[in-house]
Amino acid sequence: MATLKPWHQVATPHEDLRKGVPLDASAFAIHLDQVIDGRAPDDYRNPQRFFARTYLTEAYRKMAAEVLRRLAGERLGTSPGINLTTQFGGGKTHFLTLLYHLCRTGDAAKEWPGVPEILDAANLSTVPKARVGVFIGNRFDFLTGVGAEGEPRRKTPWGDLAWQLGGNELYQLVREHDQQGVVPGGEILQKIFTGEPTLILMDEVLSFSRRARDTGDRYRHLSSQFYSFLDVLTREVVASAATVLVISLPLSEYEMTPEDEAEFQRLSQLLDRLSKAVLLSEKTEIAEIVRRRLFEEVGNPKEIVATAKAYADWVRQHRTQLPEWFPIDQAEQIFRATYPLHPAVLSVFERKWQSLPRFQRTRAILRLLSLWVTHAWQRAYREGSKDPLITLGSAPLEDSLFRAAVFEQLGEGRLEAAVLSDIAGEEAHAVRLDQEAGGLMRRLGLHQQVVTAVFFESSGGQVRNEATLPELRLAVGGPDVEIGLVENALENLLSRCYYLDTRGNAYIISHRPNLNKIISDRRAALTGPEAEEQIREKVRQAIRDVFKVGVPSLERRYFPEEPADVPDVAALRLVIMAPEYSWDNSDRERTKNLLHRFVQEYGGRARTYKSGLIFVVAEGGAQLIDEARTLLALESLDDTEEQERLQLDRSQVREIGEKKRRSHQRLHELVWQAYRRLVLLGSSNELEEVDLGRLHPSMGESLTSVIVAQLRQRGILEESVSPDFLARNWPPVYREGWSTQGIRDVFYASPLFPRLLDPEAVRETIARGVREGKFAYVVQLEEGQSEPIYQDPTFTADRIEFSPHALLVPADRLSTTAASGTSSPLESRPTRVSIEEPAGSEVAEAAPVATGVLPETVVRRIVWEGTLPPQQWTNFYMKVLTHFATDPSLRIGLRLTVAPASGISRTKLEEVRSALRELGLDVAGLQVEEQ
Repeated sequence: MATLKPWHQVATPHEDLRKGVPLDASAFAIHLDQVIDGRAPDDYRNPQRFFARTYLTEAYRKMAAEVLRRLAGERLGTSPGINLTTQFGGGKTHFLTLLYHLCRTGDAAKEWPGVPEILDAANLSTVPKARVGVFIGNRFDFLTGVGAEGEPRRKTPWGDLAWQLGGNELYQLVREHDQQGVVPGGEILQKIFTGEPTLILMDEVLSFSRRARDTGDRYRHLSSQFYSFLDVLTREVVASAATVLVISLPLSEYEMTPEDEAEFQRLSQLLDRLSKAVLLSEKTEIAEIVRRRLFEEVGNPKEIVATAKAYADWVRQHRTQLPEWFPIDQAEQIFRATYPLHPAVLSVFERKWQSLPRFQRTRAILRLLSLWVTHAWQRAYREGSKDPLITLGSAPLEDSLFRAAVFEQLGEGRLEAAVLSDIAGEEAHAVRLDQEAGGLMRRLGLHQQVVTAVFFESSGGQVRNEATLPELRLAVGGPDVEIGLVENALENLLSRCYYLDTRGNAYIISHRPNLNKIISDRRAALTGPEAEEQIREKVRQAIRDVFKVGVPSLERRYFPEEPADVPDVAALRLVIMAPEYSWDNSDRERTKNLLHRFVQEYGGRARTYKSGLIFVVAEGGAQLIDEARTLLALESLDDTEEQERLQLDRSQVREIGEKKRRSHQRLHELVWQAYRRLVLLGSSNELEEVDLGRLHPSMGESLTSVIVAQLRQRGILEESVSPDFLARNWPPVYREGWSTQGIRDVFYASPLFPRLLDPEAVRETIARGVREGKFAYVVQLEEGQSEPIYQDPTFTADRIEFSPHALLVPADRLSTTAASGTSSPLESRPTRVSIEEPAGSEVAEAAPVATGVLPETVVRRIVWEGTLPPQQWTNFYMKVLTHFATDPSLRIGLRLTVAPASGISRTKLEEVRSALRELGLDVAGLQVEEQ
């Protein structure tokens, strides 16, 4: 589809709007008295300009033609009186002004725009000139009356009308009646109407009666007298051939008191006897009225047709997804008629706003749209907007003047908070969502457009004050908008906005905060130490829930703070770190240092089983805290008394329960997402990281199960090892015998060996090796040694003891004897094995010797003394000391010398002394050399 031309390159607003001077509301409110005395703006005072800017609706044209025919003397098919019945601001005074200019000017008015059409409708060739008398109820002063200098002061409406129609000559007919406040009879009025064509225009009639009642006893009688005057007047107008009475009664229910309503009914019944009620504009004519008043030119018809056709094609393509009230088959004509405005801009006022008590119909629409068009024109040139139409979603609610005008018509100033919070404030939710969005949604500002459309379709006190999805699609959709994006935007808005809510399948903007706002306030109230502890515990409970199920043989240690919190035992430990010690960039170094301490230390000594520790650390733990805060807020609302206090309805109560369920689920999902990093001791004796990738609860019954499965898959964790594995990896130092305890421990002490999920698996490996003749099993006792077991097919794992005195001897170190002679060590029957100890030595894991085999040369004692560079400290422990770590004869003497060039501060010296005390070492051995 060809690119549609932006509306601002086609249509041209009036100059004041282009200059950024939107018309004041008074510019659209004509005051007939100001037209008469020359105080009105030139657009109303100058007849030719007035007619140029006036769109002649069908009613205007028809009724003006009827008035001219009556003034021309035609009584057949003409009415002597017209009762203008429109909503407040609906064009009554505008029509009175039109008749005033037309009938006072006479045939010279034929040159004005629109007048030839009126003459054609009246079937007249000339405009009859008439005497015009004007009465404006809210201008007449009871106390001083009316009259310029040198004129008699007229005290009553009938006196003033007589003066206007015939000067002093006609006034004399009613002078006594005027001065004494007596209504003249029909005979007197008949004399006034005899002769020339006469037009009587009466505006704000009800206002006169109200003011008379409100002045007290002195003038209260004027209200009833005025009614009597209208009664006589209407009768005489009917009897006159060339006299017309045009009268306006307001229909603004908002302004009426009970007395006004009663008076309105009396006057309406009176006027019904001679005149017909007339609606001055139909819904379809409002568009042309607006275009005439706001735009100098609507633009090139070809461009308008192209835009209208594109939108009409889009409407027909999506007809099943749009509102039923929109006439699909006339779509192109409607888009042409309202251009450059989208039809939804005008229709929302007609469909919904017109029932508002304060709404001034045409005048209100013009005032709002003048501000709207001004803003849209400036933004188009400032930002290079490419909008083909001015749409409902483009309303400039960020502009305070526009908001004030909107709220005035709605009569609902409490919506200010909703607009600033959700729609058009600097940090409004819709604005933020558009900033976060990408592609077309961001370029169009679709979130803000959608929620703005919801505001206009649903706000205030209209009938059916809600926005349906089809209405929203029509309002913001178009040829360049994927229709499904509207639903996406609504879903995003509902999750964020504070005043947007649902009502069944529809949407509303209300001054009442929704659950998002209530929950947000509850979240904000969760401050202070007690609340922070509740949040912390909620997060930790969710972590426990996620890790606790599955793999019962694997012990979990939750949230340790110090190395002593994790036991140093020969078993695998899954150490789940608290979210405070995260793997985020800002915390990683601190967390790594803590994990290093866990691996190296335990209770004031070096940790032995450092390879048995598998740390699980969080990344993105802030999300856990945030969701836990939300869950606590929801739990505080899941209380009957609290719900009653907040006046929550049944649907909101259900929504709280559903939100709580989803928040609980979300918190657990976030635990899965956060704990994707494992840290363990690598083969290089350094901490290594294992990234498990993106995790989700659907991957297993628990995060523990998934971690175990991933570690198995990567070869880091094994269920068991074979006897051959032990044989291949048998340490040379234990060639004469390796204790079962030592075998078990190596899987959790050395990163060179695989980690076993369950230490009990070692028993089965040993038993299998004994059954297969790969090892002999022997227990050293105080009184001697037990009978070795070798190649025993009945040997089972439950007979194995993990002890430094239970040894496993390789088959190639065995010497076998049988009672009847020498037999092969590989025979399948059980074989006796003897073990000799070296003279003068104790039974020790490091030096088992098998009988019958040439013993390896044994030394009694080793001593090493030297200087150890810092980078070798850990390796020295791993490669040297671990060979004798369990030998009670091991003694380590240490001489520490530190002499930095800058000296050692007293503070650091005290820290060293304190550390020595904590380790149980002799502080007296610390020698200090003063400078």
